[in-house]
Amino acid sequence: MNIHIQHGHLIDPKNKLDARQDIFISLGKVVGIGHAPDGFLAEQVIDATNLIVCPGLIDLSARLREPGFEYKATLESEMLAAAAGGVTSLACPPDTDPVLDEPGLVEMLKHRAKQLNLTHVYPLGALTRQLQGKELTEMCELTEAGCVGFSQADIAITDTLVLFRAMQYAATFGFTVWLRPEETYLAKDGIAHDGEVASRLGLRGIPAIAETIAITTILRLALETGAKVHLCRLSTREGVELVREAKTQGLNVTCDISANHLHLTEYDIGFFNANCHLKPPLRSQRDRDALSIGLADGTIDAVCSDHTPVDDDAKLVPFAEAEAGATGLELLLPLSLKWASEQKIPLSAAIARLTTAPAQILGLDAGHLSVGSNADICIFDPQHYWKIEAKSLISQGKNTPFLGMEVAGKVRFTLLNGRVQFALSPTGG
Repeated sequence: MNIHIQHGHLIDPKNKLDARQDIFISLGKVVGIGHAPDGFLAEQVIDATNLIVCPGLIDLSARLREPGFEYKATLESEMLAAAAGGVTSLACPPDTDPVLDEPGLVEMLKHRAKQLNLTHVYPLGALTRQLQGKELTEMCELTEAGCVGFSQADIAITDTLVLFRAMQYAATFGFTVWLRPEETYLAKDGIAHDGEVASRLGLRGIPAIAETIAITTILRLALETGAKVHLCRLSTREGVELVREAKTQGLNVTCDISANHLHLTEYDIGFFNANCHLKPPLRSQRDRDALSIGLADGTIDAVCSDHTPVDDDAKLVPFAEAEAGATGLELLLPLSLKWASEQKIPLSAAIARLTTAPAQILGLDAGHLSVGSNADICIFDPQHYWKIEAKSLISQGKNTPFLGMEVAGKVRFTLLNGRVQFALSPTGG
């Protein structure tokens, strides 16, 4: 279908575009920017007056809960949520049931996602079999099946020799190792930041050094092996400093932060708000401010939703027993816009953290709107204020620390391969 997106404000960080420009789409590709190609006849016109037109968002961590956890969410429900959030590409961790450690499982997931055709899904394969941290997976076979990297999800490898061998294997073939840095024994049984709030509420704490010790180990192994490493969900000031120093020294390391940790601190737990039970835990205000600065100066490469839908029963229990996680696909954009507004960050820079940067981390030719590129596009209204309520979320997971908050930024249209996969109804639903 030929589509003409007219009168929109186009922001494309990769191509340094930040101006009112029309976009012309044909056969799933961008065929013209500013001017229609010869002979172009639009079959559909999208009026983007007062709207921002940008590349589709790319989320580095979204649990789709299939296979194995369909009672928490389904592939269809979460891919619909992604489309509603302007997310056209996402990476999903391997901690499904069964774990994504076999090519057949990866191929099945890719096939299911392609059939639904609501967003591009890029699986992360398990770094070790069953995520047990003992035996390495066949990374080459998993890559052929469609994996874009290898992860342990939230399960750290306690045997440093296994991690060393995994990085050697990955470095040999140019694979990226995705690790959430947390020292297992320091974090054991912890559920909150080891600080004032945890002490007041009697919650077992996870100290900041659990992250920094793990980062130090990972960086030293990366230096020794030459492996490309992506650190997932930094949460501490000291962790940001270690990554900043590593990048200065030329290490091949990238990192991300969740949108939750960009705004919340340990104090948001209040009186045992289970929606604030997250991994990693919400840290101090000093940590949150350091994360914001790191994201602004480029030390932190990207923002992700860390979308982890949880069923209500798993949250309606005491904080210590609640399952960690929060829904986030539909909140990634407004929370990133909120950060940009509060920190006076240019909109183009904020969008870069959601498009070009994650595309580079995933090794994708995506996150831009060049002539000839796939027409994966997010069109949103930056001035549309809405209240985050469970009933307003498409995701099957309704749990988020931001329930009741009013935010600006609502997706109006999401296009995938030149097809409109989401359009906001006139009533806003």
